[in-house]
Amino acid sequence: MRFGFDDEQMAMRDAVAAFCADRLDLAGVSSREGKPAEPTLWRGLAELGVLGMLAAGSGIGISEASIVFEVLGAHLAVGPVLWSALAAPFVDGVAEGDRRIAGVDLVEGAGGPVVVEHADESDALLVVRHDRIELCARADMEITGDGAAFDPLTPVAVLPSVPAGEVVGTGDAVEHLRRCGEVLAAALLVGVAQGALDVAREYALEREQFGVPIGSFQAVKHLLADMHVRVELARASTHAAAAIVAEPRAGDADRAASAAKLLAGDAGTANGRAAVQILGGMGFTWDMLPHYFLKRAWVLENTFGTSPSHAAHLAASIGDEVDR
Repeated sequence: MRFGFDDEQMAMRDAVAAFCADRLDLAGVSSREGKPAEPTLWRGLAELGVLGMLAAGSGIGISEASIVFEVLGAHLAVGPVLWSALAAPFVDGVAEGDRRIAGVDLVEGAGGPVVVEHADESDALLVVRHDRIELCARADMEITGDGAAFDPLTPVAVLPSVPAGEVVGTGDAVEHLRRCGEVLAAALLVGVAQGALDVAREYALEREQFGVPIGSFQAVKHLLADMHVRVELARASTHAAAAIVAEPRAGDADRAASAAKLLAGDAGTANGRAAVQILGGMGFTWDMLPHYFLKRAWVLENTFGTSPSHAAHLAASIGDEVDR
């Protein structure tokens, strides 16, 4: 069977790519540091249908969302886009761009301080526990101070504890949200990995040493080839996971989502580091793009499970299958 996207899905991707090229130009990425997403940007994402892709009746689903979120990842989109899209099926006004939702993924009984991304610009907090999904009002979020952000484009705040909220989902909805979260976080990481590759490739073709582009050197070719392989492997796994989550009869959605998050996490962080290396001394400076992609990869790597946790989960799953 040949898997592919239809014309409507590709047109949606192209529309979001054009929007991001206009509103999220990487040339001006430093101007977005530590700032909330502008209202016009947020409204534009809503009008494109990005924020309501997973909402009931949207006519769009996780497969289309995975394509779009890859584009958002490549353009280092700002704001709580991931959690707002996940919250749209449970919270009124999110799909229309009227509300922004931050979120945390917790296990029951987790206590102590919690770091929340984009808390200051969000209207509510979506809390995913092992057996339910809760919505906490902004007024109930006691923010004690700013946290030390990995990514200058992802401001964080610290909550001493997570308040109790209104239960908006239980049962299968909890696991489905987690699977969607893993797939969309993986899609963002694929975009980050692709963005790092694009920056490194462009620099390697333009930067000359000994009268020739450094991209002609075998060592640089190998680095770029490895980056490309990581992107394509993670992309294929992510799109396959999205298709299985959309239609669970096609495979094991839990295992597919974990595999996608594992491969995409490795691709994002490894490609970020490789981009820094290819740009050499310039790659270590804050004036260049590689550090933005690497730091965004660090943030997403810790969203909906790290690569080691997903690797352990997959190993246990395979072990159980062998035992059976």
